[in-house]
Amino acid sequence: MTRGPALALLLLLAAPAAAGEPATIAVAAAANLGPAARELARGFEAERTGVKVGLTLGASGLFLAQIRNGAPFDLFLSADREYPDQAVAEGLAAASDERVYAIGKLVAWLPAGSTLDLERKGLAALADPGVRRIAIADPAVAPFGRAAEAALRAAGVYDAVKDRLVLGISVAQAAQFATTGAADAALLPLSLTFEGPLAGGRVYPVSAELHPRIEQAGVVLSRARDPALARAFLAFVAGEKGRAILAKYGYGLP
Repeated sequence: MTRGPALALLLLLAAPAAAGEPATIAVAAAANLGPAARELARGFEAERTGVKVGLTLGASGLFLAQIRNGAPFDLFLSADREYPDQAVAEGLAAASDERVYAIGKLVAWLPAGSTLDLERKGLAALADPGVRRIAIADPAVAPFGRAAEAALRAAGVYDAVKDRLVLGISVAQAAQFATTGAADAALLPLSLTFEGPLAGGRVYPVSAELHPRIEQAGVVLSRARDPALARAFLAFVAGEKGRAILAKYGYGLP
């Protein structure tokens, strides 16, 4: 996400709505939510006449930094619990406004023509000399990147592949590396593999025992312009209709 367009969007979201314009909820959503978040937004808008959900997708850690610096988001849908917990600890949100909405799942993704035997060898197959680059999200700011690194370590292959890792600023950029040939394999959220270029690849589930549980939490922020509306959207995400959408994109449900 480039600085110029992102800043312009934040300024637009911060501006008061003119009479007759829809009420907008500004949502900072983890990049792994991309397809699911867009469907969740459409579902909520269909139930609320005159409401618009404004989505900004990116790395959860970068969003927390922006929120600390006053970014005018109303709701933060993170890829983990840690970043929302930090927001609460720093007085940027209330604990009563935080809830876990999904359990993320990590997969290894390969191009359709790849001959790597992940099914038999597991993640150890990534140490094959033919795998020159492996895309993951940056563990410093992306929870799925931390999970990917943990899985590689637990599988005993991290030292063999660490110099081949290419880091995306978010899982979306890591996916772009994989689908454009800039990487030969990738460790990504299952949720991104249901549509677009990733849908044509090979997907290998990474055992949940190899990395910490990926509990994804959302929190209404203290600066929310309409806290009740932001709470309503979070309740929709975690409610019956939202859970059905999340399950469609491969998420586990809390």
